[in-house]
Amino acid sequence: MHRLTCLLASTCLFAAPALAQEAGSAKPDAADPPSQHVDPHTHHHGGEEIVVTGHLVRELDLLAGKTVVSGTELQRDLRPQLGDTLAKQAGVSATSFSPGASRPVLRGFQGERIRVLTDGIGSIDVSNTSADHAVTIDPLTAERIEVLRGPAVLLFGGQAIGGAVNVIDRRIPRTVPEDGHHIDVTGGLGSAADERSIGAAADLAVGGGLVLHVDGSFRKSDDLRVGGYVLSPELRAEQLEIAEEELEEGHAEEAAEALELASLRGKIPNSATEQKSGGLGVALIRDNFNIGASVSVFDSNYGVPMRPGAEHHHEGEEGEEGAEEEEEEGHGEAPVSIDLRQVRGDLRGEYKFDEGFLEGIRLRVGAADYEHTEFEGEEVGTVFKSNGVEGRLELVQRDRNAWRGASGAQYFHRDFKAVGAEAFLPPNTTSQLGLFTLQEFELGAVGVEAAARIERSNAESKSVAIERSFTALSGALGASYALAQHVEAGINLSRTERAPSAEELFSNGPHIATQAFEVGNPNLRKEKSVGAEAYFRVDRRTLEMNLTGFVNWFDNFIYEAATGQEQDELPVFQYFQRDATYYGFEAEISAPLFQVGGFRFVGDAVADYVRATVKGAGPVPRIPPLRLLGGLEAQSDRIDGRVEVEWVDDQKRIAQFETPTDGHTLVNASLAWRPWGKKRETVVVLSASNLFDVDARRHASFTKGFVPMAGRDIRLSARFSF
Repeated sequence: MHRLTCLLASTCLFAAPALAQEAGSAKPDAADPPSQHVDPHTHHHGGEEIVVTGHLVRELDLLAGKTVVSGTELQRDLRPQLGDTLAKQAGVSATSFSPGASRPVLRGFQGERIRVLTDGIGSIDVSNTSADHAVTIDPLTAERIEVLRGPAVLLFGGQAIGGAVNVIDRRIPRTVPEDGHHIDVTGGLGSAADERSIGAAADLAVGGGLVLHVDGSFRKSDDLRVGGYVLSPELRAEQLEIAEEELEEGHAEEAAEALELASLRGKIPNSATEQKSGGLGVALIRDNFNIGASVSVFDSNYGVPMRPGAEHHHEGEEGEEGAEEEEEEGHGEAPVSIDLRQVRGDLRGEYKFDEGFLEGIRLRVGAADYEHTEFEGEEVGTVFKSNGVEGRLELVQRDRNAWRGASGAQYFHRDFKAVGAEAFLPPNTTSQLGLFTLQEFELGAVGVEAAARIERSNAESKSVAIERSFTALSGALGASYALAQHVEAGINLSRTERAPSAEELFSNGPHIATQAFEVGNPNLRKEKSVGAEAYFRVDRRTLEMNLTGFVNWFDNFIYEAATGQEQDELPVFQYFQRDATYYGFEAEISAPLFQVGGFRFVGDAVADYVRATVKGAGPVPRIPPLRLLGGLEAQSDRIDGRVEVEWVDDQKRIAQFETPTDGHTLVNASLAWRPWGKKRETVVVLSASNLFDVDARRHASFTKGFVPMAGRDIRLSARFSF
């Protein structure tokens, strides 16, 4: 905590002179923060106009795919983790490892190819290290969530090749409250896991443009109830076969245990969660500048469901004898849970120039101390520690004759350490320094955009005496043509490079989350990709449509594959590189159909598909199948009603050692009430997900065989703002 405080203090001292030089002449409380700049491309949902304010790209529209989730939609879909919260959006799935750990999957990419951000800065946790590690961003505190896709996302780093998810909260205030204060209270109940949650936030103007912020949230859930058997058909058949073999050998107790597992229904054992967060913030907001800082804490404890038959095979300090003693004590069968805590500090500042080439300068810094402990029963298994800092400095150009743009620098540093029996990754240090620019030109009906980034990365592990450095060059070029007013077609081309991560370079040990002994490859080269996407957009009140087709050709694509060997009684998976291809499409459409009384009926549909292949090795694992979602919504100023059907195809195109996933159809319904109309944020939502209680599993999940999706879930949630 001391290190975190010192780091933020030094950053504030560096930024303060530039940001405060004209503070004395500014008008108090006359705030015009950057978030109020109106982007010509906005997202409409339910008649509400939502301005996209994705930090550097908020004034520019190079991104062919951008989605904003806020208001009633966010309240309806809110879940403990980001992946499950966003899973209904076009091109988005979720890792769904457990109710306590679920990262977004964008266009089939996950892990190191997706950046999870808070206000343009990374989450600074270890959720990219393993699918069982939670994202340290609480959706309960989100004002809105932006899903960013396309080649311009490279501005957030080489790790964003698949896209980025940016969560916007109010911890560093952006505006002075109109009435001198603003209070939000959010709460909810969910039946599938007996979930209960509550959160509150308050902004208080104390004069002179100074605004104070405080927030806190709490969420708790029990074991998740599912719609059918807990185990997939393949795992049930495996347990039934084990039961038969044990009976033949005269082991009645073991046979009964296997039969009990095969017939397990109702709830997923060891899937309960408890999550808390809180933050304090302050901001000074004036006409031409604003600066603010916040300190926050995220605390989570959640169970990690285990695959039937999976055990921890550790070598004790006394070798094989110690390992045998652990097995005799039932050590491998103890329930696994994760207890994590992150303390984080953030700084944001902006200065606006009255004249000159530059319109403004923006600074964003985040630093975090992170630690989580993996328990096996009451015993400490492995402890993961991470200290990191990330910062962005952006120089925003003033619009000049249809030319606008922004350039900047980004820095990231992380010290990582894992201690314990399953410390599959040795201590390591990662640092990155990137320079980027994004430029846009308007030539009548034609728009031209260009982006470039150079990034220097270094990954070092002193314990294995390996250090690797990489220089990655990435660029994108796009062109759009206005076919009519609010009708646009375009194409984007990109060439991106990604340095291999420390996990891909240095891993060497048992990893129970993936049930593999993972072996990195310190000789990995940069991953390179050439991408293209074409899009067609209509943004009218009578029709909203966004169709995007994309393809990525990879050189030196980094992937894991089984070697056929075993170590610590786990199959060995090693990182390799080969060429690969990803291609697919996303489609969204929404249109008013008819009007009855005071209700406007709107129909909408979403479709997405990805196909990914490693040359000479077959399909990429955990790729989501074809998905179609259609909804009918009755909208009015105070009440909205919605019914939707989501159909997911079977996924039979699978990698080696992967199992197919049956498709499913979910029917959902919701009713939203806004007591004071759409101009106020207050809303009460009653929703029902998976109405017919079907057995549903996400193919993108490592744990799909024994962690199905929630069964019928009746939820009552509310957000009160005043």
